[in-house]
This record gives sequence, structure tokens and C-alpha cells, in this order.
Amino acid sequence: MLSLVVLISGGGSNLRALLEASEDAEFPARVVAIGADRDADGLALAEEFRIPSFTVPFTSFESREEWGDAMLEQIQQWQPDLVILSGLMRLLPVRVVDALSPQLINTHPAYLPEFPGAHGVRDALAAGVAETGASLIVVDNGIDAGPLISQQRVPIEPADTEATLHERIKIVERSLLVQAVLDIANGHINLKELPTA
Repeated sequence: MLSLVVLISGGGSNLRALLEASEDAEFPARVVAIGADRDADGLALAEEFRIPSFTVPFTSFESREEWGDAMLEQIQQWQPDLVILSGLMRLLPVRVVDALSPQLINTHPAYLPEFPGAHGVRDALAAGVAETGASLIVVDNGIDAGPLISQQRVPIEPADTEATLHERIKIVERSLLVQAVLDIANGHINLKELPTA
């Protein structure tokens, strides 16, 4: 059974998909703790699904490195097999990434290497492209540049806004994430053997 710690900053829609998948006794992974860098709405899922949670508020620390050390300490208490960034809107410091990767994965709302960074959906719309996508990657110390686990295209509709497009991408992200966790747990994906970008 694969143990997961999931880190969030917002509502945790990808997290909910994982929690619902893991309610199936046959699903070979369980979320053991949910962490956040702020008082995130998604922490309500911890209560709903009776899962421990922790908050390491970024604003309580003098530096990103100090915050990262405190976050890493919380994560390591759970000894997870896999750490998932599920809408964590903060870059992890180098030493945190080095301590956790390649067992550290992240979803991104674009078809990488297209549109990396914090505004992938907005950037795709601004570029006027016909399609974008969703990607799941191993986190490294680049900006959305780690080894690719899986990805899928998402068409852009003429009437799309940033919000409507992002909602459609999130549906694909959830599917990619749940399938990847399943494949990692079953040994079909080895995160240490993925080709680097």
C-alpha cells in the first residue's frame, strides 16, 4: 500500500479525486496526511475523510528556506512513499526538493514543455493556440522542468475564459493523477527511471 502526503494551497479538487479513489478497498494507495502552506479551503477534506492534516504558514517564517525546513519536518513525520503537490502555489526550496525527489510529483495545467510557470492557463489563452493540456511531472529544481510522468491534450474552445478552461484541465489533471498513483503503486511506473526532460 502506497502512503501519500498531499500538499495544497487552495480547494484541493485533485486531492478530493485521490481521496475518493482511495475509498475503494482495491485502490493500492492511501492519503496519510494533508498539508498546507496557509488556511486552505481544501483542509476541510481532511475532516470530511478523517485524515490528519498540518499547516505550515509561509508568513510565519523569515525565509522560504526556514518555511521549507519546517514543511519537510512535518512531511517526514509521516514517512510517505510519495508526496503530491496538489495546487501548492509555492516553490519548495532546493533542499526540500532534494530530500523528496523523485518521490515528489506535481500536476501542471499545460502540455509541458509548453507554458511552464504559475500562469499556464492564462499564457495558453494569450498565445491564441488551439489546444493546451495537463501534465504530471516529477518535481526537480527547475520550473516545471522535471521528468514527465504523463500528459494529455485539452482543446481550447472559442468562448473559453481562464476559469472555464482551467476547470476542463482540472478534470484531466485528476484523471492523470489518480492513474499515475495507481501505476506507481503497481510498479508500472518507476519514478527513478523516467527520462529527464
